[in-house]
Parts: sequence; C-alpha cells; structure tokens
Amino acid sequence: MNKSKPVENIRDILEKSKLQSYIGEKISQYEHAIQCADLALKAGAEEDLIIAAFLHDIGHLITRSEAKQMGDFGTADHDKIGANFLLENGFSERTANLVRNHVQAKRYLVATRPTYRENLSDASIETLKYQGGPMSESEIKKFEADPDFKDSLRLRAWDEQGKLENYKSENEEIFFRLIRARTPK
Repeated sequence: MNKSKPVENIRDILEKSKLQSYIGEKISQYEHAIQCADLALKAGAEEDLIIAAFLHDIGHLITRSEAKQMGDFGTADHDKIGANFLLENGFSERTANLVRNHVQAKRYLVATRPTYRENLSDASIETLKYQGGPMSESEIKKFEADPDFKDSLRLRAWDEQGKLENYKSENEEIFFRLIRARTPK
C-alpha cells in the first residue's frame, strides 16, 4: 500500500468493496459507505464527520493478518483497525476517533435506550455480542465525556439508516475530494 497516496489507496479498497456484501445485509460494503456519507452530507455535517461516515467500516475492508473475525459478520475490532488505518494515512485524530466510536455508540445506545436494540438489524444484533454488548455504567460515563460523543451518535444513526437496496448517489466524487483535501499530498 502506498502511504503517500491515501486517496488512491482508499479508492482501491472501496472499489473492491463494491463486490463484498455488507455483512448480513442486502447491499454491498460500498453502497453502505456511500449511503452513510450521503446522510451526513444532507445533514450538513462538517468534513471530518462526513469522511468518518464514508469510511467508518474501512476496518472490515483492509487485510490485517492479526485481525480476528466475528463469525460470518466481519472483522472484530474493525472500528479500532479502521481508526488506526486512517491515522497511518494522515487523517485527522477527530476523523479516526469518530470511526473508533461508531461501535461504542451502538453499545451506548443499547445500554441507555431500551427500544434501540429492537430496531437493529439481525446482523447488528449479532455483532453486538462480539463488541462487548451494552455498555456498563462506567463505560457510559466515559463515553459521554468524549468530545465527539454527540457526533458519534449521529454517525451511528446514519450507520443504521444506510442500508437501503438500489440506492443511487451522485456524490461519490465529493467524498473523494474531501478525502484528498484532508490528507497529505
């Protein structure tokens, strides 16, 4: 992988993901990424958050030999793997933190909103088991103190909503331009 060209690296990774199903859903990994980023863009989110929405599942897509799997549900710790990958490729700490937090946001919402779990897809419920289940009280307090707490919850909402079949977007190049503008040349 060429660390001097993060946009091309990510474009290659995402191009391959067009053929990968989004774990347990009826869309591809790429379609999910585009939908989440579109939702962020339409919500008027700032650039780091749009990029995080676009790349939040990149940890499922990069090959790390040490990565454990969640049965048939992708890469365990994909949130942390993805955040580290983004930092290694020159993305901001904020973008990486939002990616790191999207699983924690699910755990938080399951712990604090009794009906939240009922609305999760079967795949998301299954992966929750591998991701630590609902947060404990101490984890809740720590997460609520994170400076990206509110935006992490927004990202999580887009993550859950971005699962529509036959979705079309005209914003793909906008997302790659944002990445290009926010990473080293």
